[in-house]
Amino acid sequence: MLRPRSVRSSILAPLVMILLGCAAPKLCAADAAADSTAPMTTTQPAENPLLHESALPLHYPRFDLIKDDDFLPAIDAGMAEQLKEVDAIVGDRNPPTFENTVVALEKSGQTLTRANRIFSNLVSADTNPARQKIESALAPKLAAHNDAIRLNGALFSRIDRLFAQRDQLGLDPESEWLLERYEKDFVRAGAKLSDADKTRLKAMNAELAALQTQFTQNVLKEKNAASLVVEDRAELAGLAEPEIAAAAAAAKADGKEGKFLLPLLNTSGQPQLTSLENRGLRERLLETSLARNAHGGEWDNREIVLRIARLRAEKAALLGYENFAAYQLDDQTAGNVPTVNKLLAELAPPAVANAKREAGDIQAEIDQEHAGFQAAAWDWDFYSEKVRRARYAFDAAQLKPYFELNHVLQDGVFFAANKFYGLTFKERHDLPVYQPDVRVFDVFDADGKPLAIFLGDYYARPSKRGGAWMNAYVNQSALLGTQPVVANHLNIPKPPAGEPTLLTLDEVRTCFHEFGHALHGMFSSVKYPRFSGTNVPRDFVEYPSQVNEMWMSWPEVLKHYARHYQTGEPMPAALLDKVLAADKFNQGYKTTEYLAATLLDQAWHQLKPAEVPTDMLAFEAEALKRAGVDLPLVPPRYRSAYFSHAFSGGYAAGYYSYLWSEVLDADSVEWIKAHGGLTRANGDRFRQTLLSRGGSADALGLFRDFTGGEPDLAPLLKRRGLEPAAPASSAR
Repeated sequence: MLRPRSVRSSILAPLVMILLGCAAPKLCAADAAADSTAPMTTTQPAENPLLHESALPLHYPRFDLIKDDDFLPAIDAGMAEQLKEVDAIVGDRNPPTFENTVVALEKSGQTLTRANRIFSNLVSADTNPARQKIESALAPKLAAHNDAIRLNGALFSRIDRLFAQRDQLGLDPESEWLLERYEKDFVRAGAKLSDADKTRLKAMNAELAALQTQFTQNVLKEKNAASLVVEDRAELAGLAEPEIAAAAAAAKADGKEGKFLLPLLNTSGQPQLTSLENRGLRERLLETSLARNAHGGEWDNREIVLRIARLRAEKAALLGYENFAAYQLDDQTAGNVPTVNKLLAELAPPAVANAKREAGDIQAEIDQEHAGFQAAAWDWDFYSEKVRRARYAFDAAQLKPYFELNHVLQDGVFFAANKFYGLTFKERHDLPVYQPDVRVFDVFDADGKPLAIFLGDYYARPSKRGGAWMNAYVNQSALLGTQPVVANHLNIPKPPAGEPTLLTLDEVRTCFHEFGHALHGMFSSVKYPRFSGTNVPRDFVEYPSQVNEMWMSWPEVLKHYARHYQTGEPMPAALLDKVLAADKFNQGYKTTEYLAATLLDQAWHQLKPAEVPTDMLAFEAEALKRAGVDLPLVPPRYRSAYFSHAFSGGYAAGYYSYLWSEVLDADSVEWIKAHGGLTRANGDRFRQTLLSRGGSADALGLFRDFTGGEPDLAPLLKRRGLEPAAPASSAR
């Protein structure tokens, strides 16, 4: 997930990175003990490293100097500085020009962007009570700051005058696109509203910012608190010894020595469900996961969800849209609600039909064992793995010894990037990091010149939010003379000291996926910060990262990294063939759980204000039933109360983006395969026509530039095994 990732504008960057939750990385374990009730102090400006660009390579952050007390004063100073810069633009007595208005806006807010990018990244990757307190205080302030700029009538007047005469300005294509985007950004932000409606909008934005921050913090706290405690080691039968050791270490770290702790991931499903033999423990684990943030207590998100839904619906109506989904989609490549509804409606029936067939296979496996029960949701992963073993003669446990993290990263992810793009990587240990497990690499282009700095933060910890994402600490911009510093974040369970980090197949896929986002950021070659890297429409941002997943199973790449962590022997060809043959296995389940979450997201955001319900759980159940995806065996990938993408993570009415992007991805993968696969020529074409362009041109136009045609749904249907069955031939 990009999480990030997609900042809509340079002057919006600070706010978006807070509200999207997709910002920068976090700090150290000692800070986690900070007293959340302690007063927040400030430092003198001369002592605050956030007020100045870092002198480290590529302006890499000074994690060794930054303290929690630095954030508020730096961000406050940055907001004040940017407002002065805006006042100077508005106060310029010369007629508005592209340089003195639009370019001046692009250059504004650099202190704020730098300080808030580092802060918001750290809040996501390594938070603590002090940072959470700062985050709560900042959210409404940043919302108000954004409104002070976007609702500034005099500023918009200058932009609007330029937009009206854009054909006479003689702008280059990127500059012309920037002017068009600024006009649309300001109008969508409410620049044409009356003063009274602007006041209403400001209040909504401030409340939404506070609620979304609270939602995020509640999800993290509940995820940590809901970790399942197991008293008896025998209950963990089926888990590998390193997994049991990790559970014991997690319990010890939580003050429960002698017991075992199973931390939860942010998704509904949990990885241990595949292996745990104890059916009762599987039930407890899944039910605990599904009940998060909706069972009462201080972290219950039900009322927050309802309030966010109402405020978003009211905001959309104020801005002239039928609902919030219509507002969001107006600025995406999908374009409108009917287009998204049609895509989901076309995919749901075949996905559900496949899931029901898979459920039949699972029940048959249970019956064959004479177990005497009907399959439940907590049985799916366990028994589908048995079906996989029977059908393809291998199980997931056989793969993990061949997927050691460092081999996957250096001999897989980096190897593919070298073959496709000519990149090389060199790990360095002289730059400060915010957490000891973080790794830092210099990235060199094919000509040997420095391209970027890449940070890899792979392990899960209580201070880190769930999921996986990419973010930028420094964005590329020719205007500002900056090169990228980007990071990937995963949540791989850390093994006990001395044990190897062995990945699941899904974790390997995530490594390749997130690095696809990193490549999008590192290859950026644009002039304006507004367009840098992953600053593209939300439903386009996942596309390049999904394309990068293709190298995970590409034979040349897989053979290079899939080596036994003890012997160094490559994965046997027979096992490799089985892995590739099983590529479509369980796709009915995977597609249905994703669609269920996507349809929930749309259901919440296609409401008008008067239609917002009073019972979150009842609405959720009815929405799933109405969409035909209410399968008891297949819970949504996220339920509403912990659906961070939809209620705090920037994917509001946009969770469909993964599927929409996969249409583009599957089509592009077919193009790459048809033109020779893993070649520098193909990589250079993908980089030049698409990755390097960021948001500097129409997104679908960039897709057409690469593939030479329009998007085609057929490759996606084929990939997921959702093609309509061929009609039976009739006898003659």
